[in-house]
Amino acid sequence: MDLRKDLCKLGRYMLENQLAWGNSGNISARLSHTQMLITGSGTDMGQLAPSDLVAVDFETMEWGGELKPSKEIPMHAEIYKHRPDVHAVLHASPFWTTLMSCTDVPYVSELFVESMYYLERVAYVEYHHPGSKALGQAVGEQCTGANVMILKNHGVLVYDSSLKEAKMALETVEMTSRMIMTARMSGLTLHALSPATANDFLEHAGYKPRRRLRPPLPDTHCQT
Repeated sequence: MDLRKDLCKLGRYMLENQLAWGNSGNISARLSHTQMLITGSGTDMGQLAPSDLVAVDFETMEWGGELKPSKEIPMHAEIYKHRPDVHAVLHASPFWTTLMSCTDVPYVSELFVESMYYLERVAYVEYHHPGSKALGQAVGEQCTGANVMILKNHGVLVYDSSLKEAKMALETVEMTSRMIMTARMSGLTLHALSPATANDFLEHAGYKPRRRLRPPLPDTHCQT
């Protein structure tokens, strides 16, 4: 029950801090090596109750009860299958990040401490209809090389070792998006740190252990 409460609390936090709006977005947490807990279809992110969460077997894509899970289960499932280290997946459409997703403006990670860590590796996924198998497959193909995915003309997908870390990643990508777009609209030039400086920070500053790339799991495990 605590995990359900934690997800409900996170949903409220996201809405109150303009990281989500209405019933847009969906969040999930790993229950076991084959199950996840995900928001139900059409649920309001800011008014989640424990009963609004659905336990789904992400290997078989089956669930029990009358409430349907979010239609975005294909991309959540692909991440949990490819990334056994991941315990939380957040999909949202906050304003600045969604604005960035509708442009060709690239992310720059070497701006400040949190962006260097959380945005070191950002993947870009071309537009596919929400909830489609094509979107799930595209996410699965790239999720081993990044912890943040910009879904073109759609929003953002972040995933991490805990709800706390995933929330921080979402906040960081939205803050960075706001900085980049505000600077461009204001005619300001952002002065990024050098790649060498960023690498030295990640390896030696002691902020957090640097994330390492993980090899993809065998195809037989990743098929849906």
